[in-house]
Amino acid sequence: MEKMFQVGIITSTHGVHGEVKVFPTTDDVRRFKRLKEVILDTGKEQITLEVEGTKFFKQFVILKFKGIDNINDVERYRQKSLYVTRENAVRLKKDEYFIADLMGLRVHNEDGSEIGVLREVIETGANDVYVIDLDDGRELLLPAIKECVLNVDVEAGFIQIHIMPGLLD
Repeated sequence: MEKMFQVGIITSTHGVHGEVKVFPTTDDVRRFKRLKEVILDTGKEQITLEVEGTKFFKQFVILKFKGIDNINDVERYRQKSLYVTRENAVRLKKDEYFIADLMGLRVHNEDGSEIGVLREVIETGANDVYVIDLDDGRELLLPAIKECVLNVDVEAGFIQIHIMPGLLD
């Protein structure tokens, strides 16, 4: 399981006082209001930064980090990713999972036989769609609804599904 989750990417600086413009990669942008710290991955190291201020501007989040008060101090962090630890991630409700935890899980048919691997999760307006690479080389697009997803066991590393008629045609 993933230990850290990406919440955003620094796109540019904002103003001259060390603020950064962040493109959020989380589905809950409001979570930034509650963030106390983030982990900046520079590519060479991971730096824990304390969040001092949060604002919203169009589709971006403007963050101010404690101790960084100059545009020159944050300029080098353009296009770098921001992460949170699993402990600081949003709390999930029953039957909710982090997409990062689902990727690569083995997929079992309802009879228990292995049929493939979850490759991707497509987020749509109504429900997510699981992209499953089947062992026979085909691809299955499975709606992530209760009728199709019978059981998810991240710890054991599998998803049990029911394939509705017509999905493999």
